[in-house]
Amino acid sequence: MANIAIKNLEKVYPGAESATIKDANLDIKDKEFIVLVGPSGCGKSTLLRMIAGLEEITDGDLKIAGERMNELSPKDRDIAMVFQNYALYPHMTVFENMAFGLKLRKTPKAEIKKKVEHAAKILDITHLLDRRPKDMSGGQRQRVAIGRSIVRDPKVFLFDEPLSNLDASLRVQMRAEIKKLHRQLDATIVYVTHDQIEAMTMGDRIVVLKDGEVMQFDTPMNLFNNPQNKFVASFIGSPSMNFLPGKIGMEEEVTFQSEGVKFAVPKDLRPCLKPFVGKEVYFGFRPEYIYDKAFEKTKRLSQSMEIVVDALEPIGSESYVYFHFKGNPDHSFCFRSNSQFSYEIGAELEIGVDIDRLRFFDKETEQRIM
Repeated sequence: MANIAIKNLEKVYPGAESATIKDANLDIKDKEFIVLVGPSGCGKSTLLRMIAGLEEITDGDLKIAGERMNELSPKDRDIAMVFQNYALYPHMTVFENMAFGLKLRKTPKAEIKKKVEHAAKILDITHLLDRRPKDMSGGQRQRVAIGRSIVRDPKVFLFDEPLSNLDASLRVQMRAEIKKLHRQLDATIVYVTHDQIEAMTMGDRIVVLKDGEVMQFDTPMNLFNNPQNKFVASFIGSPSMNFLPGKIGMEEEVTFQSEGVKFAVPKDLRPCLKPFVGKEVYFGFRPEYIYDKAFEKTKRLSQSMEIVVDALEPIGSESYVYFHFKGNPDHSFCFRSNSQFSYEIGAELEIGVDIDRLRFFDKETEQRIM
């Protein structure tokens, strides 16, 4: 069982004003595919390197398969790491690169040959075993780097932004290959990326990090539909969630009020928003859940809001429609529309938001109001 238990983990570099990793708590299940995601400098690679043993742990506990790893060296942790830059030996063939770690362990030659050929077959690189890295494409080199890890049959695979050096189309192909590999190996994988689309498409669960803190650890769809704070709501999703600053008011019923926008809050949300009457909040709404009321007649939508179209961005079957609320030209927003609905710059529309997808965030703490 290669589960990973991270409890109150911290990393503080000498002379640093604050911790790079702050009180991280994660329970990674056996055979899960976990993605660490966040902006540059958030600590995701540092956390991965702490799991690998390449960074010392300042405080807290790290356990793999129930065994405390804090003081164990990397070679004793039974993990394999795939790096961003492949880290292949240029003077060695593919076979020699993949076999190198096994040779250091004094594995018998027959077993080395069997393991390398098995890994090469899984990765479809059998025909490359006699080549050297300089004679291969970036995607092929990445497969070799992964193959070098597979032959060791580790408890845990760690991937540190392995696709960032590949072009866009090859990244899409390799995403599918790595997911397929996860199913074949039935192994625990911890994967670092800065690309939230990569995270959403690959991870069973995702750890969203900001400034060394775990913002949320959840399934891709829960992160998308039920973000716990404004940062997660803005980081997950492309285009990101729209945010309109305003206030919660109380007339005959609870309302949200902003310049150019005012609507009654749905009944389900009134109890949690009542304590915020008179306070500033953010109204969050995703581009995917905004509808033109002239076309959408079946969904339960919020009260109508009047908008003015500012720009259009067709992307094939869909278009991104950029707009501002009538009477509030200072804030720009976006909704995703079917391309068959044609709009013109300056057009005035009435929109509604799916009533089950309205999100509100405390302006002071940026935590979601639930």
